[in-house]
Amino acid sequence: MKKLKYIFLLFTYHSFLLTCIHAQDLHFSQFFNNPLLTNPANTGFIPDADYRVSASYRNQYSSIMAVPYKTISIYGDAQVFRDKLENGWLGLGGVILRDVAGSGSLTSTKVYASVAYHQLLGNSSLLTAGFNIGWANKRIDQSKLKFPDQFDGKFFDSNIPTGVILSKNNVSYFDVQAGMNYAYFPSENIYINAGYSIQHVNKPLESFIDAAADTARIAMRHIGFLNAILKVNDNIIINPNVYYTTQAKASEVVIGMNGAYNLSGDGEKQLIGGLYYRLGDAVVPMIGFELKNVRFTFSYDVTTSSLHNFNGYRGASEFNVLKKGFYNEYAGNRRETLCPSF
Repeated sequence: MKKLKYIFLLFTYHSFLLTCIHAQDLHFSQFFNNPLLTNPANTGFIPDADYRVSASYRNQYSSIMAVPYKTISIYGDAQVFRDKLENGWLGLGGVILRDVAGSGSLTSTKVYASVAYHQLLGNSSLLTAGFNIGWANKRIDQSKLKFPDQFDGKFFDSNIPTGVILSKNNVSYFDVQAGMNYAYFPSENIYINAGYSIQHVNKPLESFIDAAADTARIAMRHIGFLNAILKVNDNIIINPNVYYTTQAKASEVVIGMNGAYNLSGDGEKQLIGGLYYRLGDAVVPMIGFELKNVRFTFSYDVTTSSLHNFNGYRGASEFNVLKKGFYNEYAGNRRETLCPSF
């Protein structure tokens, strides 16, 4: 009976991919390590460096699917014109996102260019606004999908003709996001940041089947977050986070905290640990290590929803590498770091 339910679950997902009105976006459990995907105003919003580059890899449902979902993101951003603009700077960056989902090989490729302006408000706060624009492509291999009219009572048989015909198996469109951030840093040991963004502002059309334009458009996605970086003492910095997103009728809430322990005295070696909870879905422990401004973090989604009956609590594994640095030409006149540091 469980096997039959599992088959039905897989079919339901494939049908959802093809016919749903509002598809849900890709996401990472380590959302804080993918800031440009969370909010374009995060572009160049780097309180402890001048630039950063990062890559993430996520593997999901490998315990229950022959072809698990694999998601890769690469991004880079930098602060520019710090020596040209008084009490402000410009952030420039870009993101490449690729995802392959399930046996139908639903492949998503997205490329975004991002820009943001950052303005200091006095000596203890910062206001930022930004946007990005990008190109997205989705394609699917219909020959690898199974449909209800191919079920013979026991199995899905690909030799049985199906009446489901896709009008196209490849769609492309332009996409626009916008957002704002506010940061407050009253002392060298306290940094508080809040942001809000809207994705798919232009509601692009995305469908593999013939459908009315008003029902095949991607719904706008709203994202809000609140985080803090707090220096407890010379050896411990903690980073609590709250994240909320909603799109169409789906929503997600993540709460948790990660922290860094200074292993070397000068902050060049740090031990990273954290724990997050995605409400009603998963517990996400995280561990990592930082060496000379290069940080490696690994997290694992432990499923707590009813899906654990099928996957044995094994949700998704995720790995991120992040490199931060400074420009030599700004070494002598760069404003001191805005957030707590070792």
